[in-house]
Amino acid sequence: MLFCFSSSSLLEQAVSLQPDLFAAVKACWLDAKSRQQKAFRVFDIAPDGFERVPEISIDFGVMERSRNVGVVRATFDWSDIGSWSAIHDALASDAEGNSVVGEAVLIDVHNSHIRTCGRVVAAVGVSNLIVVDTPDAVLVADRGSAQGVKTVVERLRRDGHEAATLHRTVSRPWGSFTTIDNGEGFKIKRIVVKPGQSLSLQRHQRRSEHWVVVSGRAQVTRALEQASLGKNQSTYIPMGEKHRLANPGDEDLVIIEVQCGDYLGEDDIERFEDVYGRA
Repeated sequence: MLFCFSSSSLLEQAVSLQPDLFAAVKACWLDAKSRQQKAFRVFDIAPDGFERVPEISIDFGVMERSRNVGVVRATFDWSDIGSWSAIHDALASDAEGNSVVGEAVLIDVHNSHIRTCGRVVAAVGVSNLIVVDTPDAVLVADRGSAQGVKTVVERLRRDGHEAATLHRTVSRPWGSFTTIDNGEGFKIKRIVVKPGQSLSLQRHQRRSEHWVVVSGRAQVTRALEQASLGKNQSTYIPMGEKHRLANPGDEDLVIIEVQCGDYLGEDDIERFEDVYGRA
């Protein structure tokens, strides 16, 4: 089902039918930090405020309860594409009924969907499969059981696996970081800081960090000292030392970070100052 409404009508219905939801969302909006990102205005919402917003869909929370709704029969085909099998049906298939996104080698494969984000996927002698290879995980499922992905995610959450909450590339208000490699006592990241943005003034109790600038220019704060680093220059952040990374330029700052320590979790961060209100 497709919904069409004016913003004022939706807000009016939300105030009437979901007052707690409306109040929580309004609080998030009023507390949001705004910043200019090139031609766009970006609003960063605080995680703690967003967590207080009730989990309810617009379908159940508003549309199914409103007395001010009309229904018009559509004269066109429509699919929500809510499963991997539906994605397969929406894509063009080869003579064997296979749809492929990325690079794959298929031998005696029928009615399957293969998707890869970089690596070559090879499949031999299989039918009716969904194979999705991403930097975070690999999914192999029967097309008739593709909805079971939700159960997999629930299992990962129950077991406390970080794959349920963290992706290889993680977005942050200041940019993003991608975990390239990790092992016993080390982790390697590719960090991208947007123009004019900065990380919080912080320190780590259980790891040190080495930074190498790949492109752009970095403004580095270490203890009470500041330095400007260009391409192919580096610095070392000892364990327990206050530091900050900022991008004063007008292009993305890209650095490679090597962490070393006995614990490398994202929660080993003590923030002192932060423009996004996380300190």
